Amino acid sequence: MGLTKTEEFSKTQNELALFTKALGHPARIAILQFLIKSRACVCGDIVDELPLSQSTVSQHLKELKTAGLIKGDVDGPSVCYCIDEKNWNKAKKLIGSLLDSYEGQSCC
Repeated sequence: MGLTKTEEFSKTQNELALFTKALGHPARIAILQFLIKSRACVCGDIVDELPLSQSTVSQHLKELKTAGLIKGDVDGPSVCYCIDEKNWNKAKKLIGSLLDSYEGQSCC
């Protein structure tokens, strides 16, 4: 397996890439929108909201948790998920900063 050379990029660039990669699938966007709308920790309801199997939803939840956009707490036999506010605000700042840095060009 080849090296990705992520160590050659800044911490900020790597964090931004992690957040945006997690946002790169419509199912993950739908999960985040559901968690935002719920304004509470959600356990089993996520699967009911999406046209996906339990295992597929679990994989998307894992990606979002790995990126730090959500957090999950074990509550008996299930895991309850919610937005991780600290990392959410960090992602918002990083993504906003990237988008705001474009001032327009007339090259094309």
